[in-house]
Amino acid sequence: MKTQLERAKEGEITPQMEEAAGYDNVCPEFIREGVARGWIVIHGNPHRKSRVVGIGKGLRTKVNASIGTSPDIIDIEMEVEKARTAEKYGADTLMELSTGGDLTSIRARVLKAINLSVGTVPLYQAAIETIRKTESVVNMDPDFLFDTIEKQAEEGISFMAIHCGVNRLVLERLKKQGYRFGGLVSRGGAFLTAWIEHNQKENPLYEQIDRLIDIMKRHDVILSLGNGLRAGAVHDSTDRAQIQELIINSEIAEYAQSRGVQCIVEGPGHIPIDEIEANVLLQKRLSNNAPFYMLGPITTDVAPGYDHISSAIGAALSSMYGADFICYVTPPEHLALPTVEDVREGVMAARIATHVGDMVKLKDKIKDRDLKMAVARRDLDWETQYNTAISSERAREIRKSRPPMDEDTCTMCGKLCSLKTVKGYYQPYLEKGRKKRAETPNGPKIPTLAL
Repeated sequence: MKTQLERAKEGEITPQMEEAAGYDNVCPEFIREGVARGWIVIHGNPHRKSRVVGIGKGLRTKVNASIGTSPDIIDIEMEVEKARTAEKYGADTLMELSTGGDLTSIRARVLKAINLSVGTVPLYQAAIETIRKTESVVNMDPDFLFDTIEKQAEEGISFMAIHCGVNRLVLERLKKQGYRFGGLVSRGGAFLTAWIEHNQKENPLYEQIDRLIDIMKRHDVILSLGNGLRAGAVHDSTDRAQIQELIINSEIAEYAQSRGVQCIVEGPGHIPIDEIEANVLLQKRLSNNAPFYMLGPITTDVAPGYDHISSAIGAALSSMYGADFICYVTPPEHLALPTVEDVREGVMAARIATHVGDMVKLKDKIKDRDLKMAVARRDLDWETQYNTAISSERAREIRKSRPPMDEDTCTMCGKLCSLKTVKGYYQPYLEKGRKKRAETPNGPKIPTLAL
């Protein structure tokens, strides 16, 4: 079976490419060319039918929502509801990252409940099942890890975060720089670091890279090169260990693509806003424009309970500078396992952030929606406002909860509504603006934009 990447290189436009093109309102050839160059990835695993979205250059920045049990809270029904909530509120993909309970059964329930493309970190299951049997991740058998990856691929997983770049060279960099202020926060990165240091062996995912690529290719799974050395504190951002891992991941991405496997390169977790542009530029240059998956990024360490806001700031800037894929952050990040409501808040914060960034990255393709909202507000057209909003449900809920005396207005201003006060005076100028634009369609924009 040929992968989507191989078929794209041969000039074929597949049904998956057509679906991705429709999702972003671009032509299928644009998707095909992007996949062929390694700039765009799409779902290709034939074992499960998923909604296909394109992630990569020239497309809207996509949002991933992560869910999953923990050893402390194992509530399968809640996880299924979280998955459905993520889909309902507009997440483009989902990662199922359970670490407590029957991991295979939980994943099966989630896969059945939604149509989104789903990603995983297979290392979690291999490590956790090893810990349950032997009490330590350092006893993990590499063959068991590769078997776990293959089994999850057979379930129809679309993309897998795999920490190939956490190797002995990277860990030497970590030691030479004196470790980190915030420690090592990637769970996958920590599992592999413990295994490497205890066994004094190379990371099997790096050492046996061809074995991994063969599995990815066999099932057309997107290889998302995990950022195991991502910073967990802003003072650790863009350090030598992180950049060393990025170099290795970029080399692996290039090699995997040459073998017909689609790749994503993952990016840092905590990062101050003045380093975001540099991180995007580095990733894009080093990986030949492979899709960039930004984990957050969280832009300050002192906002527990509001990390979805800190992350939204980082996500907006990341999107603007060219990141292609954002992993949402929920309010209880660093504090507790998210609830269903937390998932909703995290998805909405990330969707708003990526829209803000895309307004710059994609310009008028995205800004037209804001223009439509501006005109609807000017004209007090509430139904169009609701339908244009990123969350029409939330907008309706709020206005309905505080109904105005004058149905044209809202209770913020009521009869003192500024738009209503001056509307009659400027109607003739709106008509004049329409006429002038019709006569000079390629001329300068008129500030009033009277549509």
